[in-house]
Amino acid sequence: MHEPLLTLDQAVERLLAAAEPVRARETVALADGLGRVLAAPVVSPVAVPPLDNAAMDGYALRTSDWAAGRPLKLSQRIQAGQVGAALQPGEAARIFTGAPVPAGADAVAMQEDCEAQEGWVLIKRPPQPGEHIRRAGEDIAAGQTVLTAGERLTAARLGVAASTGATALTVHRRLRVAVFFTGDELVPPGRPLAPGQIYNSNRAVLTALLQGLGAEVEDLGEVPDDLEATVATLRAASARADVVLTSGGVSVGEADYVRAAVERLGRIEFWRVAMKPGKPLTYGRLGATDFLGLPGNPVSAFVVFGLFVRPFLLRRMGAAVRPPLRLPVPAGFAWDRPGNRREFLRARIEEGRAVLYPNQSSGVLTSVAWAEGLIDLDIGRTVAPGELVPFIPMSELLV
Repeated sequence: MHEPLLTLDQAVERLLAAAEPVRARETVALADGLGRVLAAPVVSPVAVPPLDNAAMDGYALRTSDWAAGRPLKLSQRIQAGQVGAALQPGEAARIFTGAPVPAGADAVAMQEDCEAQEGWVLIKRPPQPGEHIRRAGEDIAAGQTVLTAGERLTAARLGVAASTGATALTVHRRLRVAVFFTGDELVPPGRPLAPGQIYNSNRAVLTALLQGLGAEVEDLGEVPDDLEATVATLRAASARADVVLTSGGVSVGEADYVRAAVERLGRIEFWRVAMKPGKPLTYGRLGATDFLGLPGNPVSAFVVFGLFVRPFLLRRMGAAVRPPLRLPVPAGFAWDRPGNRREFLRARIEEGRAVLYPNQSSGVLTSVAWAEGLIDLDIGRTVAPGELVPFIPMSELLV
């Protein structure tokens, strides 16, 4: 008799509790940091911006000098990267965006409100103190922690690090993930198909997802439906990887050998989650190596990766993990088939409503390519058109 199925939340909780971040660190150049996970905070030694500066092209002045119809003497021209002289009473400075505001000036009048003549400028609208000035340190204060350990380095975060003058960053080493795919029916693209065979789409999908996360991927390809071959591949993979990931062979069929192979070499921690698609998710241990077994159906493998494998691997990489966003969106469909498992439906947003792909079969990979996200339906839920449903954008599952 099988153990009760885990709920999605229980499975995620158990996976994250088991995910031990890699301890090894390394230093990488700023230009090589994209996608890596910080292992140490970034503290800025400088203020950004370092000086008060003009937020736009215009004229720096003392607001106390302004009077309707009275021009101010143009004393200097200040470009970005230059530091001008202090303003004297009755003076204004031509200034450009990003240029330091000269001492004495307390506002910048934008050039659209000014009329310049030879050596003079008439400011036609009364300026306000502080207007169009970006203050020193308003972005980053000297000594401020701008990035914390556990953050994944995006383009924006690399820009923040660069703005502090950082040239190198301390990161966790890359997570090593070995992946293989079981099934006598699987053939790599490029070979002719014999009767009963299919091309291995999961290999393309899962290796791309792993690379997108920043893992160091060892692709072991297809493994036949044979217990000894599966054991040998698992043994070799676990000897050199932090995590072994498989697709197929974890269900209850007579030719599903992966679970048996894991149990010979290690142990299964849990198996099967009350969700659709993707019930036969398996987590286990092969000595010091984690094992994750995904279903063989393409949509099931994709959904399980996004909801379970992705957060697990991110935690193993040392990254902070949060639940995926679920946005309330009006349903542009009816769902009158309440299920006994939590369901994830492929959907996209059209005219402000979530619409479903016509075929929700777990073997229809084109539904994933079409979809912009997943509708998350609780057990027993029905939906009438116009009801709000939780929509998980694909971006929450992929990067």
